[in-house]
Amino acid sequence: MTRLEDVEFMRAAIEQARLGMMTPGAAHVGCVIVKDGIIVGRGFNEVEGQHDPTAHSEIVAMRRLCAEWQVTSLEGCSLYCTLQPCGMCTMACIWAGISRIVYGATRQDVHSIYFASRHVDTHDHIRNAFRDDIEVIGGVLSEECSAFYVKKDEPAPTKDDPAHAPTVPAAEGHERG
Repeated sequence: MTRLEDVEFMRAAIEQARLGMMTPGAAHVGCVIVKDGIIVGRGFNEVEGQHDPTAHSEIVAMRRLCAEWQVTSLEGCSLYCTLQPCGMCTMACIWAGISRIVYGATRQDVHSIYFASRHVDTHDHIRNAFRDDIEVIGGVLSEECSAFYVKKDEPAPTKDDPAHAPTVPAAEGHERG
């Protein structure tokens, strides 16, 4: 059962996704972090703008909050995200001590491009980390959240986006740096 406050905080995450859509170099995944009923952290996807493949909305929000609070533990905090967290973001939540993960759009709501090369989902990561103390709730305002993303029955974007391509080894001689 969805708590009333989960809906309220997911609406705040949706607002972050909207801000991401309007920000050059950002994207439409939004996140807020809540402690004791107060939004204490915010973020949206900044991968392109920061030239950082780890700058997902959840990571951005956690980094800013940890820096502001001068801590590495976010124990007792709840993280709200408009899209089910990827493996990297789920593991970051585990390492940061996030107590609750609440997300909107699920794997079933959106095109497989968002998860196709990432077979393990949020629930698998939590279970495999033996963390039965982290509550995971999916599907909060899923229709509103999934409106930001390509649907299952829609064609995938043709843009050359490495985040949505299967992982392949770099060609010989093709090194950056």
